[in-house]
Amino acid sequence: MKSSKGHRRKAEVNQKKSRAAATANETQPSGREAIIYQSPYETNRVNRIFFERLLRQTDNFSRVTWLGKPIWQNILDLWVIQETIWEIQPELLIECGTNRGGSAYFYAQLFDLMKKGKVISIDITKMHDLTHPRIEFIVGSSVDKSVVGQVKSAVSSIRGPVMVILDSDHAVDHVSKELEMYSTLVTRGSFILVQDGVIDNLPMFSAGRPGPLPAIKEFLVRHPEFEVDIERSERFLISHHPLGWLRRR
Repeated sequence: MKSSKGHRRKAEVNQKKSRAAATANETQPSGREAIIYQSPYETNRVNRIFFERLLRQTDNFSRVTWLGKPIWQNILDLWVIQETIWEIQPELLIECGTNRGGSAYFYAQLFDLMKKGKVISIDITKMHDLTHPRIEFIVGSSVDKSVVGQVKSAVSSIRGPVMVILDSDHAVDHVSKELEMYSTLVTRGSFILVQDGVIDNLPMFSAGRPGPLPAIKEFLVRHPEFEVDIERSERFLISHHPLGWLRRR
């Protein structure tokens, strides 16, 4: 029985790797607005119904908190992020999109437990009063040259892994700029996570299209040094970040 399960598991992993390769190598359909990926919730009606009901029930996770601090994250995705942080052991995590600060606070407290690591979190406005010794908050656009310069200066003194999370403006052009500017800072074997590609999949978010998914697809064509970690993206079947986990080879 163990041997049979092992073969099935291996086959599933190979299928996911094949899907990742196919996604990276396809040419873009006509127009940026074309859907470029079908996540498990799209291909499975039960997953889709559950996901949509979950988003309505939680008001798109807008009331989620971490130790009383608003975090506004899909808790399934958040679990994958903490697993990845432990796996990669980043010395620096760069977050574009602070919002109310809860996610940066969450990452910093994970680093407290790990006894290493710090966070740089960037947003165009300050919407919180949080402080933590492991967090540096930068107020400004994530694609402003002076802001990027500050981040690059911080990275220059880092000797360990660098990880990036993009969760600011999800419009396709903005995400494309962020990917170009911040991907160079990601160390080999680490990740840049592009959040909220669900905008391009779920009808309830259609007003925000085209969003991150076309930007990801175009980026992968230009940057073969990155690959999609499909297994990480589909860990819990439903995710706000389809195709979002991009690993630097």
